[in-house]
Amino acid sequence: MFKQLLASAVIGSSLLAAPFATAADYTLKFGHLANEEHIWNKAAERFKEIVEKRSDGRIEVQIFPNEQLGNEMDVINSIQLGTADMTITGESLQNWAPKAAMMAVPYAFSDSGQMRKAVEGDIGEQIEAQIEEKTGLVPIAWFERGPRELTSNRPIKEPTDLDGLRLRVPNVPLFVDTWQALGAKPTPMAFSEVFTSLQQGTIDAQENPLSLIESASFDEVQDYVNLTDHVRSWIYVVIGKQKLESMPDDLQKVVLDAADKMQSYEEELFAEDQKRLRKTLEEAGMEFVEVDQQAFAEKARPAVEASLNEEQQALYQAIQDL
Repeated sequence: MFKQLLASAVIGSSLLAAPFATAADYTLKFGHLANEEHIWNKAAERFKEIVEKRSDGRIEVQIFPNEQLGNEMDVINSIQLGTADMTITGESLQNWAPKAAMMAVPYAFSDSGQMRKAVEGDIGEQIEAQIEEKTGLVPIAWFERGPRELTSNRPIKEPTDLDGLRLRVPNVPLFVDTWQALGAKPTPMAFSEVFTSLQQGTIDAQENPLSLIESASFDEVQDYVNLTDHVRSWIYVVIGKQKLESMPDDLQKVVLDAADKMQSYEEELFAEDQKRLRKTLEEAGMEFVEVDQQAFAEKARPAVEASLNEEQQALYQAIQDL
């Protein structure tokens, strides 16, 4: 009898407490394309941890990796509609903000230092301002992406080594024009078809960051990683402007401060991951080849400049002047 009374009391107290359980004042739905183990998701988890702690639970961050809320464009549209709040996005933003195209222009940057100067200086401010104005998204952090490298079954050290090379590229006109200018035979192709095409000899080479070279197991069908570094790019973490501004000033500050810490954390993870990727690919049998990057950049420049509109040309020149 006593046990029954105790059980009833516990259930009763639980029911009474339930309506008064602490609920967050704001919820941030953060969707992105990377998987749970990717450094972007680990950075998002750090953001969640900091925001929820420093807001004393007034903000809840819900993370949806693996395109659970849809692909990149889907989530952008959802943020604009108010059904999602945050995502990680890059040059796709040029569909609204043309200056965002500079986030992935071949040989715009000679190294990571130059890119950082651009992103964190006036050039980045211009790009971010146009993104905010045209899309209603506010960039609150940025992550460096691994440079795109060329893989092949023969070493490529200078542009003349590209002669006759059948190279898969994404269906991006600028990429096609650039590789044609460099002397290769670019072939636009879906990423899902690349491994089989390399295996069957339909194409000779492909280009991607080390992370995709590893995850796609290209070490099984390619012998060399040629360090062309032909596209250095970055990606933004963005939040809906309306959502951010719906919060009181103190919570906006919590979100922005957490974004800064997320960026620093991801930067550490990125540096470690680039070293790990190279070691892993070398252990799998791939040879890394030093490339005359300046020769590639100079030969590519006319095709790159011809693809840019007047607004983009001005930014491109500003980058070159850094």
